[in-house]
Amino acid sequence: MRKQPRTTDISGKLILLGTGTSVGVPALGCGCDVCTSDNPKNHRTRSSAIFGLPQGNLLVDTSPDLRTQLLREKIGIVHSVIYTHEHSDHVMGFDDLRLFQFYLGTPVPVYCRKIVEQRLRKAFDYAFDDHPTTHQGATPSIDLHTIDCDPVEILGETVTPIPLKHGPRFDVLGFRVGNVAYCTDVNEIPDESMDLLQGLDTLILDGLRYEPHATHLSVPQATEIAQHLAPRQTYLTHCACKMDYDEVNAALPDGIDLSYDGLQIDLV
Repeated sequence: MRKQPRTTDISGKLILLGTGTSVGVPALGCGCDVCTSDNPKNHRTRSSAIFGLPQGNLLVDTSPDLRTQLLREKIGIVHSVIYTHEHSDHVMGFDDLRLFQFYLGTPVPVYCRKIVEQRLRKAFDYAFDDHPTTHQGATPSIDLHTIDCDPVEILGETVTPIPLKHGPRFDVLGFRVGNVAYCTDVNEIPDESMDLLQGLDTLILDGLRYEPHATHLSVPQATEIAQHLAPRQTYLTHCACKMDYDEVNAALPDGIDLSYDGLQIDLV
């Protein structure tokens, strides 16, 4: 008999599971005011998000903090996964998908580019080799689907990939669902992708820190993009330490705010 998971209904919502940089906040060994802050909105796990779509929950990336994030939000099931890119802070929670095969009764559908698949196959070779498993649930059971830049139907909703640049070497994907777009890990948005981001209600956009960075948008750069696109609301994500939630928000223009772990955004 298929197990029935205990889970919160998040349909019609986007939840930001993690809003921190690749090392998280607090960062190991850092004694800055943000890393030692008592404000829970200054505690940022590695970046990930989950869409509550008409036919289930679509997880964006499997961060190393995935188990903690899902438990915190009381989300007991993931129906599908989609990946932005192959960096370790976005894929290394992959093994935490193991339980969902019991709840779904099928492998977990996983949507990603070929380069992400290659990283998964290398890092988690035990989930892809031909050796028989000792028991069900010993490894993640997944059903891989290759995507690129074309819209794809997932769980009863059209998901539009947004091609983005993540420094000189890496191409990544953001995702648009309805009038909400999630664009983490980006330092440049090509013109054709800017066209895909017109008419948004809510934009979630990389905003690592105030100082320039080789592979991420700074707060001034993200602010300029947000003001150009003019969504109703922009939230900055993938934030490093030394970005105090209250202080930065007080300085940002109206309609632009720092995100925080557990932030819920309406999809309608």
